[in-house]
Amino acid sequence: MEWTPEQKDAIETDQPVLLISAAAGSGKTAVLVARVLRLLREGGDITRMLIVTFTRAAAAEMRQRITDALEKESADPHLYRQQQRMGRAHISTLHTFCQDVIRQHFELIGID
Repeated sequence: MEWTPEQKDAIETDQPVLLISAAAGSGKTAVLVARVLRLLREGGDITRMLIVTFTRAAAAEMRQRITDALEKESADPHLYRQQQRMGRAHISTLHTFCQDVIRQHFELIGID
């Protein structure tokens, strides 16, 4: 795939936190998937990443694209392990992530 300079920058940056904001249909999901795959190829662990988006459809598409890409590279032992861990990957909407944090730590924030 041919990336724009901005897309390539987002994929290749070594910054640990990245916010991608762009218009609909501009390739945000493809860029984020490419970034995740780059990090995994470099030894990253999918269960140590937080990948959030604004819609359930985008989160599901991202999960499927990453899974499909890892299946194609399953000859690599590390990437095969990452494929096996996809069920525990933190890929969701921002709202779902926040809701999960509240559910897991409700006693710390003083709500029942």
